[in-house]
Amino acid sequence: MFTLVHLDTPPPEALKSQVLQMVVDYFSDVSPVPLTPSNPLYQLYQYVIGYEVHLYLHAMDSALASSARLILALDDNDPSQVLGFALYLPSEDDALAGTLAYLAVQASQRRKGIATAMLQRVLAHRPHVELACVASKVPTFEAMGFQVVAAQGPQLVLSTRNYRSGGMVAVQDLAPIYQSKEVRQIHTYLLKQHGNKAMSEAESKRDRLLDQLTYQAQVLFKERFPTIH
Repeated sequence: MFTLVHLDTPPPEALKSQVLQMVVDYFSDVSPVPLTPSNPLYQLYQYVIGYEVHLYLHAMDSALASSARLILALDDNDPSQVLGFALYLPSEDDALAGTLAYLAVQASQRRKGIATAMLQRVLAHRPHVELACVASKVPTFEAMGFQVVAAQGPQLVLSTRNYRSGGMVAVQDLAPIYQSKEVRQIHTYLLKQHGNKAMSEAESKRDRLLDQLTYQAQVLFKERFPTIH
């Protein structure tokens, strides 16, 4: 069994490190650019998403209504072990709304109701929740009460209501991360390791993947809303 904890301040370092490790381990599940480990760019995007979540956790502050909130599922037998987490962003100007940024459950603990329980806890605080995911994950969230409301590039936007919230959320600006010294160092290392041709091919594969996901998102959206053009 598990116990849910709701945090509006940064988690203890031991729990934070487990959350960040889950982001890295399940990168292909949680990333909007779900590259596979065979793509040389995988490590680069893995670092970026890990650093993004680190920034969200670091900036958590109950004094700011718009800062990230964290739901942790802890093992009842060992509360020092994180079984899953949900990171959501409350809307700044809509007290009922929020955006689910990340959700992950340890692979060995899936299909035990943890994800559903964490989502229900999020909804207890923000009943109008939106999230974005690729087409293949839509049925999973639809089974949890979400519905498609829009297609947005390679992802679909889902909501607990049949319309989008007009509220604003404070998302991390990824531009400084991509321009950081660390990312440049990782890119240089990958370039030396794989060579210019392989890295160019990796970028082409990434672009083809995003094109494919965008097409899948559009097809699914048209299936859900056949009268909208």
